[in-house]
Amino acid sequence: MPVRRWPSPRSPQLWAVGAAAVWQLWTWRAERLRVAYLYDGAVHQEMTRAATAAFKAGHLPFTSWFPFTGLGSPQFSEYQSLASVVTGLAGTVVGAGAAYRWSLYLLVALWPFAVYGGGRVMGLSRGTSAAAAVLAQFVVSFTGIGFEQNAYSYTGGAEVWTQLFGSWTLVFAWATSWRAFREPRYLWLGAGLSGLTIAFHYECGYLALLGVMVMALTGPGRLLRRLLSGAALLAGSLASASWVVVPLMLGSKWSAIDEFLAPTVYARGYGARKELQWLFTGQIFDARRTVPVISVLVGAGALLALWRWRRGPLERSLLALFAASFVLSFGSTTFGPFADLVPAHGSLYFRRFTMGTQLAGLYLAGTAVTWAWHWLEGLGPLSERRLAHGRGGLVSALVAGAASLCFAAWLYPAARQLYRYDQQDAAAISSQREADATSGGDLAPLLAYVRRHGGGRVYAGLSSNWGNDFMVGVVPVYKYLLQENVDEMAYVVPSLSLMLVPEAEFAETVPADYALFGVRYLILPTGEGPPVKANFVMARDVYSLWEVPSVHYVEPVSVEGRIVADRANVGAKSLGLLESLLPGRDASVGWRGSGRSGGGGTTPEPGAGRAQVPAGHTPVPVGPPGKVLSLHADLARGRATAEVRMTRAGSLLLSASYVPGWHAWVDGRPRPVEMLAPALVGVRVPKGVHDVAFRYEGFAWYPELWAASLASLVGLWWVGRRAS
Repeated sequence: MPVRRWPSPRSPQLWAVGAAAVWQLWTWRAERLRVAYLYDGAVHQEMTRAATAAFKAGHLPFTSWFPFTGLGSPQFSEYQSLASVVTGLAGTVVGAGAAYRWSLYLLVALWPFAVYGGGRVMGLSRGTSAAAAVLAQFVVSFTGIGFEQNAYSYTGGAEVWTQLFGSWTLVFAWATSWRAFREPRYLWLGAGLSGLTIAFHYECGYLALLGVMVMALTGPGRLLRRLLSGAALLAGSLASASWVVVPLMLGSKWSAIDEFLAPTVYARGYGARKELQWLFTGQIFDARRTVPVISVLVGAGALLALWRWRRGPLERSLLALFAASFVLSFGSTTFGPFADLVPAHGSLYFRRFTMGTQLAGLYLAGTAVTWAWHWLEGLGPLSERRLAHGRGGLVSALVAGAASLCFAAWLYPAARQLYRYDQQDAAAISSQREADATSGGDLAPLLAYVRRHGGGRVYAGLSSNWGNDFMVGVVPVYKYLLQENVDEMAYVVPSLSLMLVPEAEFAETVPADYALFGVRYLILPTGEGPPVKANFVMARDVYSLWEVPSVHYVEPVSVEGRIVADRANVGAKSLGLLESLLPGRDASVGWRGSGRSGGGGTTPEPGAGRAQVPAGHTPVPVGPPGKVLSLHADLARGRATAEVRMTRAGSLLLSASYVPGWHAWVDGRPRPVEMLAPALVGVRVPKGVHDVAFRYEGFAWYPELWAASLASLVGLWWVGRRAS
């Protein structure tokens, strides 16, 4: 299909796309307002703030330590963080919170322009691209986590904000990859945009690479040439994303697999039966609608693509992408061990690949709308005779007006549903803003005290206990704390921290857990006493602050025994230890498959979750082997220094999630860092008074990888230019 020229500003198709965006800008406007987020939007916003702070301090966010979830992690190198970094850079000008909210608002509202632009670059007609763009705003799925407005709304938790950036680049990655199969001069651009998609959002990145593979098999031209172009695109995409992929792979043994979600359909996929049921009942495009307005058009477009299979390579590729993304979303629920063939399958959420089905389906639906439009215009001899008699303009205008009214009437149920949802979402934002001003104002003095005195984390309940009902508006306090820049304990997602699962096993009645997890402060409902010995600090309305003065971010411990774990079972393996742990004691961790072991480097014993102790030895409960004399901790910068008095040799435990980037010095001399249970940082300290320093140093080779990524794209540009 020949590539069309871009339309002028007077193009009716572009006006239609603009009207859809303006409508969304109006109905979606409440998303610009400052508010406490209920779900993962809180973490994304805090990452943006951390990135802004790093830029202002002259640091690179990718090498920074992120202390706020899972007892900290190298979140910017483990997680899909480019969206936070880019938005954080904007935050240096307008403020991190404003940058986050406006990115959410504008990228959703202007999404039709991305769909339209991708369609035009791909070679679809103006009408097809515009129809797909207008339809894009009305997609609603049963799961609510695809390329749809509800996935990014306040009541939806803005959980998949990074996916929003990936969706924009995926559209153009598919489009330029398609062009590269026809025009080699686009090879570098297709690879670069695919690599950028990987950096923004991992599942979107998989879909970008899937697009290359599908197009290589179904695109235009000779098969051998397509395969060579596909291989160049795949290699170039991975090379351009090497600055993301390499640190991720090197740190993969130290990033957790969520033990809670791994066995569920959220990670494994819903399976073929459920997905097919949703597809044929309209739940992938038109959930909870009486009339499946988009699903009908997608089905019609799929039939048209089948009819044009041999002579329409673009429609053929879109249909193949629709099917391939859909089948991939079945996951291991359907494919079992065969899903292991997908790289990094253990860290993927297969259900999310329905996004590709939605995007390809929109373009198929656009082809159906264009076909219907042309049919209504009466293309053929009848229209030619009318044109010959000078009546073509009037007839065309009348037909176009009638067709537009039909299209608007067809979309009306979807538009009404979405408008009502936006009204409810705006009401929820308004209600929470009132709670932020009143209840949040009551909480503010307590948080000011915590920030001023520091030295440990705040505990305000867990999702599995009373914490889920202890609120600021509808936001649990333990989630609200994160948005107030307070190092809280319990909000564990999204994070790849090794402490992800162990943190959820915190027992509030066990004193040893407070030292282990660095919990110094408790915020409790007024009138409720603390579950352990603590000093009352203050109360404001329903919120009371208590302090456990003996707890710090660091703790002297005697290391007795060992557990053996890996990233997939560290929570389960440490549970027995956590249930029996005494103050001042801990165990080392042998990390299966890493080539390293904590605590002296001896060979880990295969074993259970409880700490293994030497045969015939009965540990005698004793107090801690030392005392913290002073502490200065700045975990936002990955720093902690302490003066300790050790009454006997032991280890100093830092309550931060272990990764090899942590380093330690005792009296100014470097000492090897050990991994202490469940997955914390430790260093051995001899008897006496000592100054101990911990410092996190992130991945150091980003400039070199950026240079390699750029060189790979320059190489592809040269190859494409020679081949054109």
